[in-house]
Amino acid sequence: MNIEKKYHIITFGCQMNENDSEKIAGILTKKGYTYAEDSKDADVLVINTCSVRGNADDRFFGNLGQFKAVKQKKEGMIIAVCGCMMQQEIHINDVQKRYPFVDIIFGTHNVHQFGEFLDRKLEGNKKRVVEVISDGPIAEDVPMKREFDYKAYVTIMNGCDNFCTYCIVPYTRGREKSRPASKIIQEIRELADNGCKEVMLLGQNVNSYGKRGEITEPCSFAELLDRVSEIEGIERIRFMTSHPKDLTDDVIEAIARNEKVMNSVHLPLQSGSSRVLKLMNRKYDKEKYLQTVEKLRERIPDISITTDIIVGFPTETEEDFAQTLDVVEKVRFDSAFTFIYSPRHGTKAASMEGAVDDAVVKVRFEKLMDLLHAKMLEQSVEKYEGKTVEVLVDGHSQKDENMLCGKTRGGKLVNFHGEAPMGTLVNVKITKPTTFHLLGEVAE
Repeated sequence: MNIEKKYHIITFGCQMNENDSEKIAGILTKKGYTYAEDSKDADVLVINTCSVRGNADDRFFGNLGQFKAVKQKKEGMIIAVCGCMMQQEIHINDVQKRYPFVDIIFGTHNVHQFGEFLDRKLEGNKKRVVEVISDGPIAEDVPMKREFDYKAYVTIMNGCDNFCTYCIVPYTRGREKSRPASKIIQEIRELADNGCKEVMLLGQNVNSYGKRGEITEPCSFAELLDRVSEIEGIERIRFMTSHPKDLTDDVIEAIARNEKVMNSVHLPLQSGSSRVLKLMNRKYDKEKYLQTVEKLRERIPDISITTDIIVGFPTETEEDFAQTLDVVEKVRFDSAFTFIYSPRHGTKAASMEGAVDDAVVKVRFEKLMDLLHAKMLEQSVEKYEGKTVEVLVDGHSQKDENMLCGKTRGGKLVNFHGEAPMGTLVNVKITKPTTFHLLGEVAE
């Protein structure tokens, strides 16, 4: 009698990590494993790590320690650790010394080889498998088990060449590498044939797609948006993330002319101070950022702009912080990911002098959040109150099982009354805009 083998994956971090976890799930599914809702029931447990923020490191180590007892109770259980943290020697060494029960360690560049690493352990190899490479080509045709049928992540490039002084990504994801456009189009066509309506094009800096010249079929990001828009069955195209220095006019025009490309751009600000932006090596200043926003809003009046902001970068003064508040006041972001600066081992900023006092950072952070929330509410009321908007249904609301939820073309979460199958597009009349989501009902 065959005993069903199960797997469970814990994913930290961004959409790129989520997409990698879908590949790991695809590899395991192809090997005959089925998904276990509870990690304690898994024969193979994979923890996919993130190293962008300090709290992600803490959460990972907090989670990992608890699985020693789980593994002791589950005979034959294999535990694997992968992701961005495992691209850093300091973390690999830490896992090897403190967590001897971990069986497999691998990095971001060899996710596609996980099946081979697993086979080594299943064949009785008692030695821990540690396979981490510093860089490598983007693997194609990796099996994938996607979370949804109607929407999907599609990686168009890996890595980053910007080397912002606070950011570990170029060291964990490597230098920029773009996938051939033909492979991307083929993947999205297959998704469309299987009922996918929305794709999210992923890259650390999508605006740099194809710029390094390593692909044999030259294609800019604007051209790629045009080509994806031509695919029958795909109704919504999103992308993440855009770097402000590279959001060129041709990309803005591609968003404007292609109805399928959603009217939303994630445009990380990080700081409103030109002095701090220079220290961050962002390669734009406050004025350039505001000019880019102005171009977007001139060409796409209903554009939704979201952002990232860091508070407390080394040497940040009250004047620097005031400049950040000024940008928030002027741009009125639809939403923002906000972070208190945390030094990342291996980055230039980690060795910078001028750390800002924690108490000062806390006060600044609270001021920022208050202003952001006020502006987000203003935007919600102006854009959505009493309007009817298109929503892609994601299922039942987490706040109320009697309501459905989904997102507008601009990426705003909507909780609404009515009936509609998951994965369908419906028109919803907004009855109450709030700071973080909208309330509504299916339009008659």
